[in-house]
Amino acid sequence: MLIIDPKSTPTSDLHQYLLGSVAPRPIAFASTIDDNGVANLAPYSFFNCFSSNPPTLVFSSNRRVAGNTTKDTLHNIEKNKEVVICVVNHAIVRQMTIASVTFPSKVSEFAKSGLTPMKADLVKPFLVKESPVNMECRVTDIISLGDQGGAGNLIICEVLRMHIDEKVLDEDKKIDPQKIDLMGRMGRAFYVRASGDAVQKIFQPVVPVTIGFDELPESVRTSSVLTGNNLGQLAGMNAAPSEKDVLALKEENVHIQDLLKSDEPLQNLHHFAKKILDEGDSERDFAAKVLWIGNFI
Repeated sequence: MLIIDPKSTPTSDLHQYLLGSVAPRPIAFASTIDDNGVANLAPYSFFNCFSSNPPTLVFSSNRRVAGNTTKDTLHNIEKNKEVVICVVNHAIVRQMTIASVTFPSKVSEFAKSGLTPMKADLVKPFLVKESPVNMECRVTDIISLGDQGGAGNLIICEVLRMHIDEKVLDEDKKIDPQKIDLMGRMGRAFYVRASGDAVQKIFQPVVPVTIGFDELPESVRTSSVLTGNNLGQLAGMNAAPSEKDVLALKEENVHIQDLLKSDEPLQNLHHFAKKILDEGDSERDFAAKVLWIGNFI
């Protein structure tokens, strides 16, 4: 494996190794305003939601590696303690990239990017009309992580109000990932679109307790056919199939009997079960019974 020592790796290289590894990252499109009323708009991918009570967002405005300077967003927030954090969907991602350019402080990125400023309800910075979600925030703390190029400044924000475009909601008034069509940041110039086949629903109840990997039969744990995700599906079951149900399937299912008569019965059972598991969890219990038959070969 390639070994990276942060102490001996140039910051610019280390930055890209970190960003390429910790990805995809959500994008905070931060709207601020300076003392002269100039609106600023800039994207940050060191960003996430860290609490719902109180509702708290955190993003980092890092010092530039080249020149070790700080950004207008940080300057404005230090003075005014207010920010609107907008999300970036596919429809505005190219306009967002324009706002990432280092324009002079007196120039508004709203004008340069062609995005539309809208008056907020509770804070001075503007909403972005084209963004599907805008969050008005009060900055509660700024934590400096260093004074050298690449050092972060963690900006801790309490959400005062959210504005959600109803077009991105489903019939239950929940945000539909296909409709909101968010973009995520990868390393270097790479982004990811979080919609279409890229979105997967993986539902895993945390109670009752699941059986776990250690309770899978050895022939299943050591399978050369099943993937780690397949094993995870099985380990997430609340109970293993009963011996009675497994033996009944073995004796009554004609296809299973044909697989057992083949030259490699265990391998063929695993291929059959894998096909079922790869289609989702709806027939997971049946696939488990197929695999547990290996205990009785």
